[in-house]
Amino acid sequence: MILDHIDHAHFYSALGGRLAEAIHCVRTTDFSRTAPGRYEVDGENLFFMVNEYATKNQQDCELEGHRQYIDLQFMIAGSELIGYAALRNQPASVISEPEEDCWFYQGESSLFLLEEGMFAIFFPADLHMPCVRARYEWVKKVVVKIRV
Repeated sequence: MILDHIDHAHFYSALGGRLAEAIHCVRTTDFSRTAPGRYEVDGENLFFMVNEYATKNQQDCELEGHRQYIDLQFMIAGSELIGYAALRNQPASVISEPEEDCWFYQGESSLFLLEEGMFAIFFPADLHMPCVRARYEWVKKVVVKIRV
């Protein structure tokens, strides 16, 4: 997992490939003017979803992981807590269909604050629990999906 501010995103472009393209997209797009929805950059290889929602109580959120995609989550407006845990031997609570690429897990996680202007990158070995309320807040966030 990587957690940083968008002002430092250029340091991660050296990771190369689609991840560098995703970072460039986040750094150069004015998402404050982008309507919620799904937008393709390179078909199923690289796309992003702009979401607006109210954050939730932690007990109403689930720990999730992906196998085919890296998530780059960028907070456009507002803030939320996100749970994080390294994927080890946690039991899956819900098995996803492979085409959905989302598995839910049981287990503990450590919370961190994702504030406006910050981003987090979750690799397939990273479990994450987004949408946790830090304070009652409506957020706007972009999630870039990067095929591994």
